[in-house]
Amino acid sequence: MAEFDNFRKRTEKEKTQMYEIGAKSIIEKVLPVVDNFERGLAAVPEENQDDAFVEGMNKIYKQIMTMLEEADVRPIEAIGKEFDPNLHNAVMQTESEEYETGIVAQELQKGYTYRDSVVRHSMVAVVS
Repeated sequence: MAEFDNFRKRTEKEKTQMYEIGAKSIIEKVLPVVDNFERGLAAVPEENQDDAFVEGMNKIYKQIMTMLEEADVRPIEAIGKEFDPNLHNAVMQTESEEYETGIVAQELQKGYTYRDSVVRHSMVAVVS
């Protein structure tokens, strides 16, 4: 009985791990789509913000972000935070009068976590 109970627990743990791996894989594939939405919406001129097409794209973007949030996917806060190699990927150093040394001054690509584990690190510029 003890061996069967151990087998059952091990199988349940393996099944949970496989689910987590699959979920992270799907999230990694959706994040470039989110990035493209953000870049596209940022490129819309101010005078075109009220166009029906732009409003539709905003609604789709918000729907995707709501779905990710409900799935426990959260953006990593970077700007103004102390550089953390567990969350951030420093790709450049910069000068800043606003922030001290070792603080993230610019976020080049947003990072995300899924259930407290990093799916994608934030690409950042750190004050030197």
